[in-house]
Amino acid sequence: MNRLVFLFLLMFSCLHVFSQENSWIRINQLGYLPDNKKVAVWVSKGDQGIKKFSLIDKSSNKTVFTGKAGKEFGQYGPFNRGYRLDFSRYNGHGEFYLQSDDGTKSPSFKINPDVYKGTADFTLRYMRQQRTLFNPFLQDSCHTHDGFTMYASSVGMPDSTRVEVAGGWHDASDYLQYATTSANATYHLLAAYRDFPSVFTDEKQANGLDGKNGIADVLDEAIWGLDWLVKMHPKPNIMFNQIADDRDHTAMRLPGQDSVYGRGHERPVYFIDGNPQQRGKFMNNTTGTSSTAAKFVSAFGLGHQLLKGQNSEYANLLKEKAETALQYAYIKPGVTQTVSVKSPYIYAEDNWVDDMELAEATMFNLNNNQEHLQKALDFARQEKVTPWMIKDTANHYQYYPFINLGHFELAKSAEGKAKKEALSYYKEGIEAVNARAKENMFYRGVPFIWCSNNLTTSFAIQCLWYREASGDHKFQELEQANIDWLFGVNPWGTSMVYGLPSHGDTPTSPHSSFTYLHNYPIDGGLVDGPVYSSIYKNLIGIQLYKPDDYASFQSDLVVYHDDFGDYSTNEPTMDGTASLIYLLSAKEDESKKKD
Repeated sequence: MNRLVFLFLLMFSCLHVFSQENSWIRINQLGYLPDNKKVAVWVSKGDQGIKKFSLIDKSSNKTVFTGKAGKEFGQYGPFNRGYRLDFSRYNGHGEFYLQSDDGTKSPSFKINPDVYKGTADFTLRYMRQQRTLFNPFLQDSCHTHDGFTMYASSVGMPDSTRVEVAGGWHDASDYLQYATTSANATYHLLAAYRDFPSVFTDEKQANGLDGKNGIADVLDEAIWGLDWLVKMHPKPNIMFNQIADDRDHTAMRLPGQDSVYGRGHERPVYFIDGNPQQRGKFMNNTTGTSSTAAKFVSAFGLGHQLLKGQNSEYANLLKEKAETALQYAYIKPGVTQTVSVKSPYIYAEDNWVDDMELAEATMFNLNNNQEHLQKALDFARQEKVTPWMIKDTANHYQYYPFINLGHFELAKSAEGKAKKEALSYYKEGIEAVNARAKENMFYRGVPFIWCSNNLTTSFAIQCLWYREASGDHKFQELEQANIDWLFGVNPWGTSMVYGLPSHGDTPTSPHSSFTYLHNYPIDGGLVDGPVYSSIYKNLIGIQLYKPDDYASFQSDLVVYHDDFGDYSTNEPTMDGTASLIYLLSAKEDESKKKD
């Protein structure tokens, strides 16, 4: 070999190694359904692009598909360029990896109808772990003394009146409990069982311990939520919004050790009066009773529909509660926000007509009264598109739920022009997000606000519902891109769900007392997700406890840290996980139909 050839080969080899060290292929670690959109993302910090890629069978190392890299995307986050590697035309089964023509290889992944099998039930583990009263994970009880009232003097309950409201779920890694997030979570669990009952198994008793009871575990969990909501709306003129407040955040502890409110193990219970409420130096911007009360309506109403055939007495109680909750929602039209004492962070919900739309659509399904359907349509027209989709930003939980659930119920219940109208609103929102998504290699159009993973999950559900109800598949790649993002097709190459998949790169150091104090796994918990760097830098009390495993992939745009100290990106949430249970059950059901 002459010297010139040797130098050329050496230079080529160095460039090849450099490319591999500065380029990555991000894949959905769960895997891909054979007949679905299948896209991975090649990204690089270098200046060289690629032209083509190969799909290679892992067992034989044979290439089974070759594709063109296609459109080059420019700078995004930490990367200089990227490509969407579309191998949807290959429908074979097995384990594979991708390799681009610069030598970059992906981790291995499966293409198989079973890639989503059991994922919804796995994620349900986190909901059981979040239970208060009896906690099946700890096999111990907590918060059995809740609680004492605040702001309920108008209904004959002076502050500190004892009321029995124990039960439900902790909201996140803290131990606060909010009716608004719990009612929304309950609705999603009920809807998952309604729409995809064959996906779920029966491995647990009603109390969450091992043992079959003839009821799907997801329905057991939903009933746990319903039982607590009944307690939070004990009489037609009484409804509570939250248990505890941010004084909870004084120290890390297991829930049974919670005693930070000066009354032993009792915690404050905040009444919904439709007026701003202040504790400490902070005042919220409550304007009415509708947003929380309407969420009660939808959970109670759907619960009645699903349970009337197996427990008529309980189902009738739920119908009665749905009716009185609707009356409560009309006491003072407006939004109910949460209360904070020590910090400015609350669930600053700012919209309520979407909740009323779902409530009225739910009541129409209960009694077939056309007046409810008309009211639902009227509310739908007041907020056609969930505002963050157009604004591309929002405050923390400003527009909650993160999509308009009522549009889907209208599309199912209404006919003709009304159905078409409701679906057009969904399409308008999806198009707004899609316009942003098409500008980057990850098809990322969801803003990086606090709890961005919750928005991502909800938006994927909206795309799914629109596709199913309209038959329009135009946004199917966008829908799948949001699912793929949650499981590794993101700048950090990590799943955002603790322990899912078991073989993957998933959170290991979440902001959770369970893991931090005792190394307990929080299987199935969906963490908050990436936030804009500008948000992260201005949050109070954040510090990283270990070297950043993803330091190479942070940017001035967005950050994510698998670190206990980052409560903004790595704290799991109960309501986000409940939404994910719906989404994963939909994907498993889809795979079963195509199998």
